[in-house]
Amino acid sequence: MQHVFIVGAKSLGAYGGYETFVNKLTEYHQYNKKIKYHIACKANGDGSMNEKGLPEVTKLDDKQFEYKNAHCFKLEVPQIGPAQAIYYDILALNYCCEYIRKNSISGAIVYILACRIGPFAAFFEKKIHDLGGKVYVNPDGHEWKRTKWPVLVRKYWKYSERLMVKHADLLVCDSKNIEKYICQEYNKYNPQTTYIAYGADMSRSVLADNDEKLQQWYEKNGLKEKKYYLVVGRFVPENNYETMIREFMTSDTKKDLVIITNVTKNKFYNYLSKSTGFEADSRIKFVGTVYDQELLKKIREKAFAYIHGHEVGGTNPSLIEALSSTELNLLLDVGFNQEVAEDGAVYFGKEHGGLARLISNVENMSSEERMQLGKKAYERVMQCYSWDYIASEYEKLFLNRKI
Repeated sequence: MQHVFIVGAKSLGAYGGYETFVNKLTEYHQYNKKIKYHIACKANGDGSMNEKGLPEVTKLDDKQFEYKNAHCFKLEVPQIGPAQAIYYDILALNYCCEYIRKNSISGAIVYILACRIGPFAAFFEKKIHDLGGKVYVNPDGHEWKRTKWPVLVRKYWKYSERLMVKHADLLVCDSKNIEKYICQEYNKYNPQTTYIAYGADMSRSVLADNDEKLQQWYEKNGLKEKKYYLVVGRFVPENNYETMIREFMTSDTKKDLVIITNVTKNKFYNYLSKSTGFEADSRIKFVGTVYDQELLKKIREKAFAYIHGHEVGGTNPSLIEALSSTELNLLLDVGFNQEVAEDGAVYFGKEHGGLARLISNVENMSSEERMQLGKKAYERVMQCYSWDYIASEYEKLFLNRKI
């Protein structure tokens, strides 16, 4: 049996990308007798694990439980601000090493999600190697480019990334562009890399078109099906909200722009309000978050089009989900987005008038043209990004890869 220890997700089944990934991996491999997962979970604080709401959980003790044949362990993390994520990973890695030692596990794989603990990477590399294990790392996206972080934190992310690359046996990249960047940027370390994408739930919403939940949401926000463009994503500058809003405001469309995000009237919101004046345009609608996944699927399915302005990161979950459910997708023209959608979407640049022109163009498309784009997008996701396919790729990786 191949033991795989996964460090870096807060829990199973939460809304984050890594949390969904771990949940899906254990779901698809729960009957696989050749792989045993050991999953680190946060016992307290933001995003912490609450297994009481999960079906068929076997409690082992106050800090351990079995779920989908995965051994899950919960760790108490001191609430010390942004540094708690680093502390959490260190606690989890220490736990993994001790568990491997106590249970005399041979050939364990320790899979670290994200590049947070670079300064400690050499220490854990040696410790895991001494126990006969291997270190795999998922480098995520360009975290050091995210403007939500202060300058010093961004410098730390870059420094930490370099050390994680240096001390990993294998880097599992969820984007070909990220893999290319890792190989070029850190060529002197001769990094060993492989590519396995992130997955998407391909199922249609269980809600009917006239479901009361959907209709109430439409009524609350003054919306009608196929009469809105949709944006879903974190409320951060690198997702290009300013470009999307400004361009939408200059377009002649009669449709609405619906923005589903964790918006608060913070510094960024106030900046956008002043720079674009969007509050005077009744078409621009910030509607908060939608945590009901079936409702969110239905909102995607019934949108006229999806607009994706993400510029930083690897394979983005919200993009894959949109491609699998929304007929028409308008994407920022960057390598990450092109790699995922290929010819199943249309693209816009950040130049003045680019997105506004594209909005005009797609509204003049025939229903046949829109349908063909939607078909291409769905087939692209089905072929390369379904969870069934991604899980099978990880099975091959964990059982057959020789470093």
